[in-house]
Amino acid sequence: MNELEKILTNRLPFAELLGIRCISASPEAIVAEMTVKKELCTSPDILHGGAMMSFADTLGAWATFLNLKGGQNTTTLESKTNFLAPAPLGTTIRGECAAIHRGRRTMVWQTRITSAEGRLLAIVTQTQMVLEARS
Repeated sequence: MNELEKILTNRLPFAELLGIRCISASPEAIVAEMTVKKELCTSPDILHGGAMMSFADTLGAWATFLNLKGGQNTTTLESKTNFLAPAPLGTTIRGECAAIHRGRRTMVWQTRITSAEGRLLAIVTQTQMVLEARS
């Protein structure tokens, strides 16, 4: 686990449970991967939709975190997912999360989830609220 992953995972331990690996991160975009494991599947052995949404939600939260000022925090306000293709057990999915809007009070992110071969599996658009530091 690299230093950035340690920082981001400490902010969101659920990412470690899912097995999300951060590939690159900046205030404008996050790229990460996750291997589809049995515990995250439905029947037949394909990634559960909730797990795919959780993957994207984590990337949007991480991206927002990289834009926060001291003491601020974030929470998801809204998330919309279009499922386009399945992710079978044992495959690796890749999420590319890019900013649509980075404002003072809200940030909007779009995550494209693809297979290792580049097939589009899902598109997730989410709105993150910026929570001000408590005094």
